[in-house]
Amino acid sequence: MSTQTQVTKASNAMIRNPISKVKDEHDLRHEDILLDTKLGQGHFGDIHKATFKNKPVAVKTCKATVDAAMRRKFLSECYILKNYNHPNIVKLIGMATDRHPIYIVMELVQGGDLLKLLRDDSKTLSVPERIKMSEDAASGMAYLEGKSCIHRDLAARNCLVGTKNILKISDFGMSREEEEYQIDSNNMRQIPIKWTAPEAMNYESVVDDWLRHWTCDPRIAGSTPA
Repeated sequence: MSTQTQVTKASNAMIRNPISKVKDEHDLRHEDILLDTKLGQGHFGDIHKATFKNKPVAVKTCKATVDAAMRRKFLSECYILKNYNHPNIVKLIGMATDRHPIYIVMELVQGGDLLKLLRDDSKTLSVPERIKMSEDAASGMAYLEGKSCIHRDLAARNCLVGTKNILKISDFGMSREEEEYQIDSNNMRQIPIKWTAPEAMNYESVVDDWLRHWTCDPRIAGSTPA
């Protein structure tokens, strides 16, 4: 609009008024986010500790080289999390999409993931503390069930440990709203069967494929499905 360039040469159409993007509280800008140390690497890009409005946060980045379909998949976690609010679900702060790389900004859970804690500091965790973590996970999953959300990957690596060992469920990249959940045996290999919710086995083709995978696995040859 500012350069008065034609939209297409064939149409000679000109933009007369600016097109404004409708924003909500979750729309952030890159200049408000200051990346700090790298915490790890995800499927789409690096994960950083960062600062947003003078508060520590965690930022997931999406590589600029991925195609539009992968960017939509990356942002799907935001669309799922933006309406959730529970002490045992990691909190979404927002997303910055005004330029690349795209950011997803989450609350920073200082204790890291539960898997690392169990491997490195298992002897420091008492039985009551472990039971409380299990209760936290169950509470978070009950909340998701009430929202008709299927997580599909509730593993220790996707549970973060916060202050006073409060457990928070994270990584909703494989989650689906229940009414949108459809899958067939062709993409079953993309699902971590060991951590998949029972609801994900509602479709016969998936169950059949899962049983074939389970009984044909050479590591468990001769086993019988329970």
